[in-house]
Amino acid sequence: MEDRAQGGMTALLARATIADVRADEALQVAIDDVFLPDAARLDDRTRLGVTLLLDDLANGIAATVRRHAARLLTARDESALAERLAVSGGGETGRALASAGLLRDAQLMREIVGRVRQDVIAEALPAMAREDPDASSLLPRLLYHADPVVGKSAAALLGAESRRRIGGPVGAPLASDLPAEVHRRLVWINAAAVRDQFAKAAGAALPALDRALAEAAMRSIATHDEGERLEAVALRLAAALDPNPGERATLLVEALFDRRLALFIAVIAQGLGLDHPDTRDIVLDPNGERLWLLLRALDLDRATIARIGFSLGEADPRRDLDGFAEMLDTIVAIDPLAARQALAPLLLHRDYRAALTAFARSQQRSALTWDWTA
Repeated sequence: MEDRAQGGMTALLARATIADVRADEALQVAIDDVFLPDAARLDDRTRLGVTLLLDDLANGIAATVRRHAARLLTARDESALAERLAVSGGGETGRALASAGLLRDAQLMREIVGRVRQDVIAEALPAMAREDPDASSLLPRLLYHADPVVGKSAAALLGAESRRRIGGPVGAPLASDLPAEVHRRLVWINAAAVRDQFAKAAGAALPALDRALAEAAMRSIATHDEGERLEAVALRLAAALDPNPGERATLLVEALFDRRLALFIAVIAQGLGLDHPDTRDIVLDPNGERLWLLLRALDLDRATIARIGFSLGEADPRRDLDGFAEMLDTIVAIDPLAARQALAPLLLHRDYRAALTAFARSQQRSALTWDWTA
């Protein structure tokens, strides 16, 4: 009785210590939340969309790795463990990775938040009057373009949009539609999470489980085709169209009319030689200053910029429509050549830009330290 009481007391003290640490962490989170600027907060719809997408991606990749590992274990006479992996329900992996903080990856979250915000804004884009009311929607019309490359690219974009929009049931194998490097990291941490989930049940077969999970992860990475991502397909269509300045203005407006925001972003990126992620960040930024610079660098006229600005403003409540209206003359007055020169840093390699930023920040910190000690 005394031993049990002593053991219970020890366990209770340990739980109390953990609870104390958690309470302190919760307080720090609450403090961060209180002082977070409103402009930096995710709205409820975007937050929910990010949470659901992260969960679906994690559980879907885990299911793919788990099921292929189960096939490998079956072939290696580990049928009992293989059966456990094959019949296990989905849903646990995403929560486990989130709780462990393993989804706090800047590149992953940039992609997820950007994708969700793009979808939210695209759905909210207002209807605009077509110049030709009888004209069909943009992508179905491009399917029958005189250039077969354009037609195939339009069909591929329709397919990519459908795959991303429809998805599949929670826990089912799916294509992540992520950049290759982000997909690779997510696959490995999912494989580790599956290993943690089944390590105890594996017992003496743990080495076999490790080998099977590693091979299944490498298979998922090897079969991932970054070229089939929605963004990559949209860029190929923009390149196939290769519009001149007048055609580009019409194409951008039509893309917004049809809520094809991925194509809208791709047409801008193709016209200026920018990366799609950089262009998406600029288009989705509610402040808009960089977007107006992009549009002038493309030499778009006042009417086109106005239609784009007001459409995005109506779709995104964070944007200042009155401020945009007051700035319109100033925006149009910007010389396209000057706008392109101002955008030159965005044409540098992303890693080089990141290194330049890190170096500049380190110099600023050194200067502050020197001033303080002086």
